[in-house]
Amino acid sequence: MYFLSGKAMPRRQFLQGMSATIALPYLDAMIPVGRRGLFDAKAAPRLVAIEMVHGAAGCNEWGAKQNLWSPAAAGSKYDLSPTALTSLENYRDYLTIISNTDVREAEPTSPNEIGGDHFRSSAVYLTHMHPKQTEGSDVKVGTSLDQMYAKRYGQSTPIPSMQLCIENVDQAGGCAYGYACVYTDSISWASPNEPLPVIRDPRVAFEKLFGVGGTSAERAERRRTRRSILDFISGEMSGLKATLGPEDKHRLDRYLTDIREVERRIQAVEARNSSGEVRELPEAPAGVPDSFADHVKLMFDIQALAFAADITRVFSFKMGRDGSSRTYPESGTDKPFHPASHHGGTERGVRDFNTINKYHVSMLPYFLDKLKSIQEGESNMLDKTMILYGSPMGDSNLHNHRRCPLLVLGKAENRLNGNLHIKAADGTPMANAMLSMMHTLGMDDLTSFGDSNGVLNLNSANA
Repeated sequence: MYFLSGKAMPRRQFLQGMSATIALPYLDAMIPVGRRGLFDAKAAPRLVAIEMVHGAAGCNEWGAKQNLWSPAAAGSKYDLSPTALTSLENYRDYLTIISNTDVREAEPTSPNEIGGDHFRSSAVYLTHMHPKQTEGSDVKVGTSLDQMYAKRYGQSTPIPSMQLCIENVDQAGGCAYGYACVYTDSISWASPNEPLPVIRDPRVAFEKLFGVGGTSAERAERRRTRRSILDFISGEMSGLKATLGPEDKHRLDRYLTDIREVERRIQAVEARNSSGEVRELPEAPAGVPDSFADHVKLMFDIQALAFAADITRVFSFKMGRDGSSRTYPESGTDKPFHPASHHGGTERGVRDFNTINKYHVSMLPYFLDKLKSIQEGESNMLDKTMILYGSPMGDSNLHNHRRCPLLVLGKAENRLNGNLHIKAADGTPMANAMLSMMHTLGMDDLTSFGDSNGVLNLNSANA
């Protein structure tokens, strides 16, 4: 066994077979003798930046008074029960709510930009820069938070960052109001004029993470026979297990079981969607589940696996697309998403929209459970991760970008205390909160970000 012999296994360890490469999770055998239990204060947290479009019912004037998004009390003694965040009650210790911040760079700055809020908002979410109005290739906005982080801390992993999405995207040409579709489709920007493509198909994301190569014919045969990628590394896996102690064997078995379960679910989705049965999403690839919840959970599982094996430390995840009329029958309302967001300010309409907001947030505990179950050293993955979830839209009914929804989950290598509601002063840019997140992530040399004019203390209610 590596650990007992005094020789540590390399952290960047792989099991390789024909057209398959599996990175290993963190094992005790990777810890040098005498260093077990030491806390690395300089460790780079994992980062997940999630966008949900169309704002929230609690950003409407009436909805805000009902506390449909953020709770009434700031600090740690807040009540989540009136809010759309009730599903996060069990994760209060990992929850930091940041309310009353604005995304003003998404607002129109000239008459010809009026009406185009849905088509520039996503580009602003992680950049807090105003997009250039163009339908051509001369797009320009800013470098996004996730990519600034990936450039600094993601270069030591096999994949610096990954960008995932749920809705269909079309990055060709213009969408509406004079804006290129990439502004609507992308929240990750490697540079002001370089939007990064997103992956919608879980199969594509899975194979990117686990190096499933070979020829197209070999890949097609593997899918046809439903062989697992684990079949191609079975010999190396048996040899490795012989060198490990009981805890490491258990951890490795669990990790490989999780890989196989994700693979099995992808195969089941592809089989169903290739059977000729009528689909709810006829335009979607065969690997994309028709069920929103199934799709989101698969993407969360893929992110958790990537973090466990340290394949990447940075994800952006676009859970919706502006203008989407998707329905969520299991949410409790059959109203389409975009029309529901234009609720007219009526109590019934606002509450219907809040039902959808609550449903979207209810997807998060699945991911939190998964991360918390992954042990890495003396801590769990949720302690090591920062997840931000929010929207660059406020009250979508008015197309405004004030009092936008934003929250942070996770401890970010125990740099966030959690169980906190921070209510910012009126007029505070959301960029202030994101600059503070960047400082928490280790980029404390940055003095500004987007339209920031200060910072927020993410461990204090006194913003």
